[in-house]
Order: sequence, then structure tokens, then C-alpha cells
Amino acid sequence: MTTALAGQVLPTARGPLSSAVLDALRGGRPAAVDPAAADPYGDDLQLALHCCYELHYRGFAGVDDALEWDPDLLALRRGLETRFLAALRADVRPGADVDAEVEALLVEPVGPHVRGVSHHLHRAGTVEQLREYVVHRSIYHLKEADPQAWAIPRLTGAAKAGLVTVEHDEYGSGRPERMHSRLFAEMMTELGLSDRYGAHTDRVPGATLAEVNLMSLCGLHRRLRGASVGQFAMVELTSSPGSERLVRALRRLGCGPAAIHFYDEHVEADAVHEQVVRRQVLAPLLAAEPELAADVVFGIRASLFLGERMGEQVLSCWERGESSLRPA
Repeated sequence: MTTALAGQVLPTARGPLSSAVLDALRGGRPAAVDPAAADPYGDDLQLALHCCYELHYRGFAGVDDALEWDPDLLALRRGLETRFLAALRADVRPGADVDAEVEALLVEPVGPHVRGVSHHLHRAGTVEQLREYVVHRSIYHLKEADPQAWAIPRLTGAAKAGLVTVEHDEYGSGRPERMHSRLFAEMMTELGLSDRYGAHTDRVPGATLAEVNLMSLCGLHRRLRGASVGQFAMVELTSSPGSERLVRALRRLGCGPAAIHFYDEHVEADAVHEQVVRRQVLAPLLAAEPELAADVVFGIRASLFLGERMGEQVLSCWERGESSLRPA
């Protein structure tokens, strides 16, 4: 049986790894490919991994749902994950002091020379650059909260309850029209962008896919539950200031109420989430399983590493007067 809930179409391959995955999704057998020599953050590997993970979310139109647990595809995915995770372990400095890591996240850099996409959009970004940024973010925000939801059954007690508290808010507190993914889709429509799930996969580079792939990787592996919570904490603890800058950017650029509302919602919501994550998720998790501290720090730092890498790539393109998106 196939599923086409969102009408998501298969993207275009970007190399041998993604070709092997896409051929398998079309009904063939995945070619024998070796991810060990691939760029772990490159377009080919990240698109291949993205397509494997999408089988666990909404799937693709015309693709057999049974392929979600196909042994050949899972074996290929394991090789992709091993390459990606090994690179992150090598590039991200290890640590185990979660309190110090959280305190560092709460220190907001200030000044006219602070670098970052939200800072640029706030100061001098154009409408077209804002629209590009929204396309990048759509890969996550149109499924917002879904990758972190994988962590719920992997936690127990107070940490589970705390995580569900935040997730309940992300899903609109029982009101579908208030789901953050729905609010993001409404912003896209107001900005003249397609809000169809998966519509922009071919436009975003591997650096964008890697951020979301990390969320899926950590969420889908019980052994990485600590890293999943760390990644979740990084997002919730740092989102509010960036959202406030984007609200100011949207107002400066004369954007409509739906566009402003999405980020305005996150200014308030994520300020509350910050306290819940610190006191009701991280604290009880580490009290019950202190051995997960290093994984929590890894999740925070890996997420920061990939986010900064993606942001630098976007800013570098804009500084050269180029689009940060792949050609249509």
C-alpha cells in the first residue's frame, strides 16, 4: 500500500548515494555504494539520508510504505548514519558539563558586528533573502516537533512528562489551527511560497538537510536519546532571541500578519519552554541517568555546529550577491 498524504514527490539525485536510495524507492534494489569516502556533510549523503528518514515521517507519493523497514535500505541507511555520526564526533568537542553548556546557551551575543542569519535579516536583509531563509527553514518547520517526538517513548518519569509538556504546545495544545507547523505554512503562503510538505527539498543544500537529519538520527536511535534531548534543549533555549530579531525584520520589510505571527509566537512560547526544558526535562533526566550527560552535551554542540555551518553558507552566498538556494 502506498501513502500520498502530502503529495510529496521524490527529489532529484545529487550523486551515487542518493541515486541508490532513490532507485530503491522506485522499486529497484539499492546499488552497492560505499558512504565511507563521501563528504559527510555534502549534498549527496545528506539527501540520501533525508530520503531514508522521510520514510518514517510522511513518505513519498507512489512509494510503497513497506520500504520503511526494507532490510537493504536500512543497511544503506546505517552506512550513511555511521559516516555522518563519525564526522560529527570528530568535529564536535566532547564534554559532560550540561549546566555550563546551558549557561553558555543563555548568553546572547550583542553588538553591531555579531554574525548570523537572523542578525543580518534584522539589520539589512531583503525580502528575497527572507524568503530564501524561510525555504531553508521549511525542511524542519513543516514537520516541527515531529523529530523530537521520537524521544518521548525513550524517556521515563518526569523527563518524559516535561518533554510532552513542550511538545503539546508545539502541536497547538490540542488546536490544529495553532500547531506551529500550521502557522509556518501560513507564513509561507503569505510570502508567496509553496507550503506543500517537501516542495523545497530540491532547492536546499546539504547543509540545510544536515540540521534536520541530525534531529531524525538522534530521535530514531534509543542509544542517542541523550543527544536528542540536547538538540531539543539547544533549539528551545536559543530560539526566543532569534525569533524576536526576525519579528523586527519582518516588520521592517512590511510583511503581513501571518508572517509576523509565526515568529512572534515563538518569542513568547520558547521563553516559557526554556524554563520547562531546563527544570522539567534536563534536570530529571540527568538525575535518573547521569551517564547521559556527555550525550546531552554532544547533542547541543552538534546542533550548534551544523546550524552555524548552514548559516555561514547562507551568509557567504548573500555576501557574494548570490542565492543561497540550489537552482530550480
